Amino acid sequence: MTSLAVRARWALVHEEGEERVVADRWIVVEGDRVAAITHHRPEGAAVVVDRPNLFVLPGLINLHNHVFTEALIRGRSEDLSKSLYETNLVYGLLMPLGQLAMQRLSEAECEAVAEFGLMQLMKSGVTTLMESFRTGLTGPFVAAATRAGLRFYAGPYLFSTPDLDIDPDGKTVYRDGGGNADTASLDEWRSLYREHDGTAGGRVRVTLSPHATDTCGPDLLRAVRSLANEKGCLATIHVAQNREEVAKSRHLYGRSPTEYLEWVGLLGPDALLAHCCFSDHSDLDLVRRFDATVINCPRSFARGGVSAAFGRFHDHGLRTVVATDGYVPDIISELRTAGMVSKLAASDSGVATAPQLVDAVTGQAAAALRRDDLGRLTSGAKADLVAIDLGGAHVTPVNDPRNALIWRAHASDVWATAVDGRLVVNEGRYLAGDEADITAKGAAVLEKVVRLGESSGIFGRAK
Repeated sequence: MTSLAVRARWALVHEEGEERVVADRWIVVEGDRVAAITHHRPEGAAVVVDRPNLFVLPGLINLHNHVFTEALIRGRSEDLSKSLYETNLVYGLLMPLGQLAMQRLSEAECEAVAEFGLMQLMKSGVTTLMESFRTGLTGPFVAAATRAGLRFYAGPYLFSTPDLDIDPDGKTVYRDGGGNADTASLDEWRSLYREHDGTAGGRVRVTLSPHATDTCGPDLLRAVRSLANEKGCLATIHVAQNREEVAKSRHLYGRSPTEYLEWVGLLGPDALLAHCCFSDHSDLDLVRRFDATVINCPRSFARGGVSAAFGRFHDHGLRTVVATDGYVPDIISELRTAGMVSKLAASDSGVATAPQLVDAVTGQAAAALRRDDLGRLTSGAKADLVAIDLGGAHVTPVNDPRNALIWRAHASDVWATAVDGRLVVNEGRYLAGDEADITAKGAAVLEKVVRLGESSGIFGRAK
């Protein structure tokens, strides 16, 4: 029986081994799979989405995000000086405040912040999310994602050096001396994997998430590679996200962060490398040789005056995906930023095209997940899809719906999204709860964190 039918004025379908835009189709869903893409409305569908100017495409896949920490510092990470942005933002503000919040907030309060952020992402068309966070947030995030119906890759952090700070000169301080958290991190990860991986009908998966090359020592990263091989898990890690990280890697190991990952054996097709902003040409060659994925989050870096250009990685022949990093939980505006930053960086309007950017959060992202049932709209694929209303004045006329989506559409144009064939957003509304109530609860917790940040002196570091 047809469980869902969606009318598409335009649809991005996978046919004969490639993606193509077709007009005037019905997407027919049975259970959790796309059953057919037809010219005619099916009879007897349980749920019908029928609106005249919908662009239907595979659900958008967002492979790097930090709902919790980025929500805590909203309005405090912009307009910083260059020196404050480069080191203080992560080690002096994000990490200490996140740690303090976890110590002071209840599990229900943490879950309220999680749902507050997940709701925003889903309303922008995200159907699959990879989220990295401190291990104590795993329960709240899995609960919120399960209730929302989201396809969720949970990445509890692994650390050799979890307690970081900055000294008066802006240099990173490793308070515990580094290295003594490896065993505890790995044991906790194994426990979380046993508890959560494969839950929610298989929509929740647990991935390996060693934090960064400057917070994870060689023994930990070698253990991560062993676990990835044993469990068949993906591994995601921050790489070359600031100059201090690169300098530390060269000082400790005589290698760039990317060379360090090769040395410990972590590079491979199952490795997802976040940022790589300060990776040089030889580093990118190495990433390409090992078929790893680069995750590009341009807006987070643009606020600090750093060019994180999608086109630089894509045109180097790397599998490159675009993700939000949590800064603004809106994947559509992130894609637009990726295009604009790339064009400016290259002084070339022909780079980072709309089809390339759409592919970055559909086909390429699914390939990074090693999921041939996601990221494509075709019979037999998972029924994860998004329908975007391109009938507004701001996108009219529509010549190519991919162009309209990337350069002119907004998150508010998302009309419906489905995960596993079940609507999770419809008529622009989040279906798993009352939006006003979720917003109010999240805002109340964030106000509490503001008071913690002010009384602890953490916010004073970002001035």
